[in-house]
This record gives sequence, C-alpha cells and structure tokens, in this order.
Amino acid sequence: MPERSSLEFERQSVATMVNADSIAPELLAERLLNHIVEYESCAIAYSGGVDSAVVAIAAKIALGEQAIAITGVSPSLAEEQLANAREVASKIGIEHVEVSTSEINDPAYVANAPDRCFHCKSELYRVMGAYAEAHGIKTLVNGTILEDLGDYRPGLVAAGMATVRSPLAECKLDKNAVRALAQYWNLEVWDKPSSPCLASRIAYGQEVTPERLKMIDKAEQILHQLGLRECRVRYHEGDLARIEVPTDAIAELCERELMEWLVQEFTEIGFRYVSLDLAGFRSGSLNLGLPVLQ
Repeated sequence: MPERSSLEFERQSVATMVNADSIAPELLAERLLNHIVEYESCAIAYSGGVDSAVVAIAAKIALGEQAIAITGVSPSLAEEQLANAREVASKIGIEHVEVSTSEINDPAYVANAPDRCFHCKSELYRVMGAYAEAHGIKTLVNGTILEDLGDYRPGLVAAGMATVRSPLAECKLDKNAVRALAQYWNLEVWDKPSSPCLASRIAYGQEVTPERLKMIDKAEQILHQLGLRECRVRYHEGDLARIEVPTDAIAELCERELMEWLVQEFTEIGFRYVSLDLAGFRSGSLNLGLPVLQ
C-alpha cells in the first residue's frame, strides 16, 4: 500500500476544525453548500450514516438532480445498514444507486492485513468511478470528516488515488458540526452512532469470509434487539465472539439468564466461544496493537 505522507498536511489541520459551538448551523450549511456547488455534479459514497447523509442532503440542495448517492453492496454491509441507507435516501429525495462490489474476491482483502480498508475502498471507488463516468458525473465524494485524517485509515489513501473529494473535511467540519447540520436539515440519523463495515470487526490476520461476516451481522442484530445502539461483536481466532457494549450496560448483560440466552443464540449462529469485554465499547479497538502513526 502507498505511504500516507500525502496526508500529513491534512492531519496537521485537525486543530483548525470548525465546530458547532462557534458557528450557527445555517452558516455551516451555507459554507458546505457553497463548497459543493463547485463540483457541478457528484456521486457520493453513501452508507446512510450521519456523515454521508449530510453530504447527500447538501449535494441534493446544491446540485439537484446532478447529485446521486451510491451504496456499495457486498457481504460486508450489514442488512440493517442497507435498509437504513435506503430509508434515509428516500427521505432526502436523492437518487440512490446500489452497486455490487467484489472486494471479497480480492486475496489482499480476504487476508485481512491492517491495510484491508485500502483494498475495500479501492474496489468501491473503482465501481463508483465507472458508474459516474458512464453517467456523465464529474466528481466522486465521500463523508470523511477532519478528525478522520488523524486516525489510521488506509481507505483515505484509496480515496486520494481515486481523486475522491471530501467536502466535510475540506470545509474543516468536525463531528459536532456534522451532527448540528443533520439536526438543522431534520435528518433522523443526526445522533446515530458510527458503524463501519462488518469486516472491521474481524481481528487482523483472520480471513474475511462471507460466513464470518454473516455471523457478525446476526450477532449484532441480537444486541440491537436488546436496545443496545452502540455495540460491536468482534471475531477472533477459533470462532470466538468478543462483545463490546457501553460500560453501563455490562452489568445487565452479566445477568445469568441473559448470559445463558446470549451464549445459546451466538452458538446457533456459529460462534464457539462467547466473551464480554470488560473494557466496554471502544471504536476501533482492533487497532490498539498497531504502531502509532507519527
């Protein structure tokens, strides 16, 4: 994978991000709309989460029919997430295109090294680019925000190689500003927790397979049915499930009847062992063992 040195300048800009506490939402909206209108036409890498939804509604307002939202459909996309993406796009009124991506056929993706996201995003942007070119769309965009530039995100390298624009980051908008915009535009997902692809739940070095992705999807649906909005089921060697939930929900899951029920449900899905992480929910916890980026 290429070096990330091209992103050094952008990472240094994180300290200058715009936040919702200092600027009114209508001014944030004006800034974003004036920026996006310069694209003339765009295709948005769209998941239905708050970041890409804000880009989608802003693009719809700024560009009208010259903006479309594209969702890559593959085994790594959770069923609930696809249903949500469809619903949000319908409410926004933007054209929503679903394209099939084939990252699961790429040995480099399946191997699940720390640069897995680079291979996944490369495939997504390849498919998006082909669709955009065929339909006369000039610009590919994504929902990257400025904080993302300071994390380990190989997908950003893929975006750079595909000349994908990041209007939220380019306007120096942070997560609070994005959520404020989502509220301003009455998007129901304004407070939705982030939810990266299912493959991000598989420990590095363990192969990504459709079967494992399906196991994770079903397991997280079970937790959602318990009212847990923010949770993860991590897959580790030996078909071990490591459940992450907010620390204030750990005690509830430790009730004997619920524990026994979860073990039964997860075993039926295909997990051999079921564990609960006492450290609680941590976004990107599988990255903890990676070298710190300078």
